Amino acid sequence: MSFYLEKSGKNIWHGKFSSFSSSLLVHGISTRFGGTSQPPFAAMNLALHVGDDSAAVCQNRQIFCESLGVSAESLCTPEQVHGEYIARVTRKDAGRGSKVYADALPQTDALITNEADIPLMLCFADCTPILFFDAQHHAIGMAHGGWRGTIKKIAQKTLLAMQREFGTCPADCLVGIGPSIGPCCYEVGDNVAQQFCDVFPKYRDVIVRENDHHIHLDLWAANQLQLEEVGVLPSHIDKADACTVCNPKVFFSYRAEKGKTGRIGAIISLRQHE
Repeated sequence: MSFYLEKSGKNIWHGKFSSFSSSLLVHGISTRFGGTSQPPFAAMNLALHVGDDSAAVCQNRQIFCESLGVSAESLCTPEQVHGEYIARVTRKDAGRGSKVYADALPQTDALITNEADIPLMLCFADCTPILFFDAQHHAIGMAHGGWRGTIKKIAQKTLLAMQREFGTCPADCLVGIGPSIGPCCYEVGDNVAQQFCDVFPKYRDVIVRENDHHIHLDLWAANQLQLEEVGVLPSHIDKADACTVCNPKVFFSYRAEKGKTGRIGAIISLRQHE
């Protein structure tokens, strides 16, 4: 398994997981290349809530969706509030938040569906995208794994919601953990570190690391380990291992750009199947 960047068209790039079948689903994680937004959102900003010109964002969404072969008008996006609410997306939700942020699914940080041709999209700039694919039951999901969501075990809860709604067996599910702030750059304070130690006592030395009196947090490990706790096989978890702070010319980074920046988008959509 691997995560790789694939060029599609004029300077449009898709981050992809090789474990996800292209015949059964469409997926891609954007970079900041190829869009129309102006600094500090240059150029492929896909978020409507960061102060960018909404017309530019909608154009960017159209460009990126076309490059993937999905409908921008059918995008379903959530508000993303660093919570733990998971929404099951149905046909009536197609288009929610696609052009107007106020129309996004409110107070929601993860989406699941078993309906085809409804592209799910979440936006990120250092938080962790977590994508799910259950080929056995033809279902998908995606979660927003910032530190608050990770503390609340949003990834684990998303998988369990897929199990409850679609019959997903954790051992059969494939997971992709996308680009985000890495343990190399994610320095946190004592309060955040202690919360992770309390929630993940068995793995505290893996997730929370101290070097020269600086505490660093590993969101990639925290999300992987919480999924393994409920039965996801380690061999079914594909990690990008790409730090957004280390690569601000490729991905947006809230921390590297001091809070004023755009957002990459992660999109996943089921194809029709017989």
